[in-house]
Amino acid sequence: MNRWKIGFFLLAGLIVAVVAYIIFLIGSPGDSEPLPEVKIEDTSDHVLTVKVAKEDFEGIANTYIGKAVKGEPLPVTMVVRDDVVLLSEMMVFSLKLPVIMHFDPLVREDGNLILKLSSMEIGQLKIQPSTVLTILRDSVKLPPWMIVRPKEEEVFIDLTKLPLSGNLKVRAKTFNLAEDEIILEIIIPKE
Repeated sequence: MNRWKIGFFLLAGLIVAVVAYIIFLIGSPGDSEPLPEVKIEDTSDHVLTVKVAKEDFEGIANTYIGKAVKGEPLPVTMVVRDDVVLLSEMMVFSLKLPVIMHFDPLVREDGNLILKLSSMEIGQLKIQPSTVLTILRDSVKLPPWMIVRPKEEEVFIDLTKLPLSGNLKVRAKTFNLAEDEIILEIIIPKE
């Protein structure tokens, strides 16, 4: 009976060590993709300013995510409330766990968005945010205009890379969710 207990504890210890090692390997975020340089658009172009409600921005974002994955199930869904929430799922040991990530949006000088991670939930698991973002970056097919940066705990939304008709471009001017004030500028180049 004593040998059985010792063997059991050795096996349990080995399993815990292997799981810890795997989590350590996955958890190291590595280098993040560098952000594009801030480029200010030509001010001689025509600019159409549009005020958008949270629900409309959410719908537009999810439509573009859906277009980018070409009919496949959405890898991530955006919900806009008092913060920006990205919903996804993660497979852990054959279990599908819901992933809920809360972000605070920041508008860069060039009109692109940075979503800074403020909190997250993964079922009952306690996992480092950078680890979750690394797994999201490496295992979920995201649109090319969404850049996950685990080390910085942020997601960069490159609005200039949205596939708009013609030569139109979009940039954010204001993104104040507390006041429900999202102002976008549509840039129409002079031809």
